[in-house]
Amino acid sequence: MLDILIVGGGIGGLTLALELHRRNVPCRVFEPAPEIKAVGVGVNLLPHATRVLTDLGLQPALAAVAVETRESVFFNRYGQLIYREPLGRAAGYAWPQFSIHRGDLQAILIEAVRSRLGAERLQLGMHCEGFEQDASSVSLQLRGARAVRGAAAVACDGIHSVVRRQLYPDEGEPRYSGVNMWRGVTRWQPILSGASMLRAGWLKGGKLVHYPIRNRVDAQGRQLVNWLWEIETPAHKRWDWNRAASVDDFIAGAADWKFDWLDVPAFFRAAEVVLEYPMVDKDPLPAWSFGRVTLLGDAAHPMYPRGSNGAGQAIIDARSLAEKLAPGGDVAAALKAYEAERLAPTASVVLENRRNPPDAILREIYERTGDRPFERIDAVISAQELAAISERYKGIAGYDMASLQA
Repeated sequence: MLDILIVGGGIGGLTLALELHRRNVPCRVFEPAPEIKAVGVGVNLLPHATRVLTDLGLQPALAAVAVETRESVFFNRYGQLIYREPLGRAAGYAWPQFSIHRGDLQAILIEAVRSRLGAERLQLGMHCEGFEQDASSVSLQLRGARAVRGAAAVACDGIHSVVRRQLYPDEGEPRYSGVNMWRGVTRWQPILSGASMLRAGWLKGGKLVHYPIRNRVDAQGRQLVNWLWEIETPAHKRWDWNRAASVDDFIAGAADWKFDWLDVPAFFRAAEVVLEYPMVDKDPLPAWSFGRVTLLGDAAHPMYPRGSNGAGQAIIDARSLAEKLAPGGDVAAALKAYEAERLAPTASVVLENRRNPPDAILREIYERTGDRPFERIDAVISAQELAAISERYKGIAGYDMASLQA
């Protein structure tokens, strides 16, 4: 069997390589970067994703560097607690929820690919410029190199996918949500449980997301904390993971966010890295698979980072596709079977992230209180309503307890 050609060595592409290797399906990964760097900041791995990574034997490596997230907490901009719920194993799941630096996750996947498949199977500095295919094979055109022929090509090359652009040349740029984001990491003493995913405020005036991604990073026992500041604004720049920014660009909106559990302005001022990019996605596609070519992860279904779910959906894509690509099978039929299994569920997540992700809890409180403090949260919204918002999203994203026990 010819190799499966994987375009992109990110989370989805590397997970796919490991899943294919596990099933004795030969593959190669072509990554445009000349070297793999710790790009980005934090990633949340929900139980449906950690189940896949556990099956690949990676849970011990993840646990050694990540924070096992134990709870989700929501506050208004006055620091008042709205809702708290357990996460991962603390909620009874068989698999943990991990908060991890994207670079740490990438390093674990790279080490596993190189040790299991061989270092030559991950090729760096290989920029895909397009593809050609016929009934028996597909060829990738690689910048400055000879075309590479394989049994199938899987585009794992992100929201600006070259392969997706060739399949959908008139699609245009990503869709701006109206929300701009600043993201960074800060060394800080543990707050709340020390393993809490915190969301506070609302998009109209500013929303904070805060969760630790490394424990005990120095002699003071501090954690490395991933954070986002999100605010509605018509102003934004083109999507770019690596655009450096300054805390001064946005900190005015958080000037009075000083709570007994966190001094937010001081926390922002202590940031080691600050990046800016707009919250963007793309409309769901009618099809991903065309002959021997298909899309995976952000190349297939870029979504707003509002449900901690983008990386997880790519990981689940990888498991699904690898299961279909049995050695000696009909490749085009396998790619269509993968599409049939994953296109509709991921489209639902894309649309739900626009309408009612978990942080819709914050929107409800903002609207019902008129952005004012409350005396008792149960006079504003019932615990049952809050739980229903959370459970609805879990069901759509595929990590509700019933789905994972099926």
